[in-house]
Parts: sequence; structure tokens; C-alpha cells
Amino acid sequence: MAPLVLGLAGLIPFWVLAIALAQTGLRPWDSEALDSALVTYAAVILSFLGGIRWGLAVARSDREDAALPYIISIVPSLAAWGLLVLPEPLRLACLGILALLLGPIDRRLVPAGYAPPWFGQLRLILSCGAGLALLYAAVGWHGR
Repeated sequence: MAPLVLGLAGLIPFWVLAIALAQTGLRPWDSEALDSALVTYAAVILSFLGGIRWGLAVARSDREDAALPYIISIVPSLAAWGLLVLPEPLRLACLGILALLLGPIDRRLVPAGYAPPWFGQLRLILSCGAGLALLYAAVGWHGR
């Protein structure tokens, strides 16, 4: 229950910032600060997801095929970091697509024996929540 509650709580900043960026009348700060906060939070969370994969690989380090999970675990943080240089709204859209893609990819950890059964469904829910918030912000971005 704790992973679900904490995961859903982690979606709050995505949606608060995305709505504030997309809805002109809801901006208590300037749009650059909101945009910076959203893309930074997205990059941090995407890096966290890579860290989960690293941790799962550590837990299974006795396996001969452990090198590939370690290599894959660094991809989300490197990709998110690289996307930060893109202009808006492309940056928001690409971060959103990356977040959406990681859900089904992470779900595959369950049948592979790397993650517990509840992990796959949770990752799909959270991936959709984060990815859709970022895409909403990209579509609602007003070229400020």
C-alpha cells in the first residue's frame, strides 16, 4: 500500500506544475520558474526510475546476465538529462514520452523475475500519470 500512496503523491507535483503552466490564470510565479520546476522534477523522477532498476540488479547480482540490467538502469537518467537542452514545448513532450515508455518497459521486470508482482501495475499507473501531465503541459504551453 505504501508504494501506491507514495507513488500517487509523487504525481502531485507533475499535475500541479503542468496545470499551472497550461492554464494562464493559474500562474502564481512566472512561467520560466514553473517550467524549470516541472522539467527538473521530471528529470529527477526519471533518474529515480533508473535507480530502481539499479537496485533490482544489485538484488540479483548473482546472475550471470546482470551486466545488461546495470547498463539499462543508467539510460533513463542520461536520456532525461540530454532532453533538458531541448527547447519548449519539445522538451516537455519528449520527457512525457520517455515517462510513458518506461511504464511498459518496467512492467517487463515482473515476468523476468526482477520485480515483485505488484510492481508492474504500479509502474504503468505512475508512468501514465507522469507522462500525461508532461504532455498536457507541452500541449498547453503558450510559447512564453
